[in-house]
Amino acid sequence: MSKRKAQQPENDRWQLRLYVAGQTPKSIAAMSNLKRLCETHLAGRYEIEVIDLLTNPKLAAGDQILAIPTLVRTLPAPVKKIIGDLSDEVRTLVGLDVRPAFAPDASWNPKVIAL
Repeated sequence: MSKRKAQQPENDRWQLRLYVAGQTPKSIAAMSNLKRLCETHLAGRYEIEVIDLLTNPKLAAGDQILAIPTLVRTLPAPVKKIIGDLSDEVRTLVGLDVRPAFAPDASWNPKVIAL
């Protein structure tokens, strides 16, 4: 598979589902961080659905949610999940396969280097 095929086209629509449990500090932080990341890196190309499991706990089964907050990327495929408040921007972007808006070109490829 070539690098070009592995990259997400910039015109793809992103569908994100955030599972939370009420208005806890972590849930509020996750919502805020997700909105900021989307506005910065996916402006105009995303939809966020927030699901409060305190009011609708049965909805957790569909995406096999085991911890909260959890972010599920349903589109573009494949489905990806990230658990936590999404405060680590680089980790969240890598987990979602989002090329940052500030990346100099399509060759951006983050690597973790242990020193």
